[in-house]
Amino acid sequence: MKKITGLVLFLIFTSFLSAQTVSKSFDLTQEGAMQLVKQANLEAQKLNKNVSIAVLNSSGVTLLLLKGDNVGPHNTEASRRKAYTSLSTKTPSYILMQNAEKSTDAKNLNTLPELLLLGGGTPIFKDGILVGGIGISGGGGGENDHNIAVKAAENSGFKITP
Repeated sequence: MKKITGLVLFLIFTSFLSAQTVSKSFDLTQEGAMQLVKQANLEAQKLNKNVSIAVLNSSGVTLLLLKGDNVGPHNTEASRRKAYTSLSTKTPSYILMQNAEKSTDAKNLNTLPELLLLGGGTPIFKDGILVGGIGISGGGGGENDHNIAVKAAENSGFKITP
């Protein structure tokens, strides 16, 4: 009986510890990333554009990075940084760029090496939880890139705000 009581107490104690030190995490899956890329390409085609696309999970790890056909090589890294910027700030990079222009405090955000204050990145939320980010580059300007990213997210069943 003492062994069973001890085991029960041990299980309760370890359950309590793990509940205190580990949180549940939800991430964009590979399938979700591929769906976002598909939708982004469909939106870009409507503008007769090829785009580079980056999709990151909630930790900022690159799930997919695709260079668009005949798109300048700099756009590949730009799309990744746009996705990272929107993911880490939980704000579409186009809106962050606009806000930074209006605020002397926020203008310094462009000095952080990984952030890119250009339109085309958006965070990806599912059921109010940040699960990843997408970045688009090469669509003919920041506003086009932003619109492609937003529509790709929405058409894939995601939101860009919690």
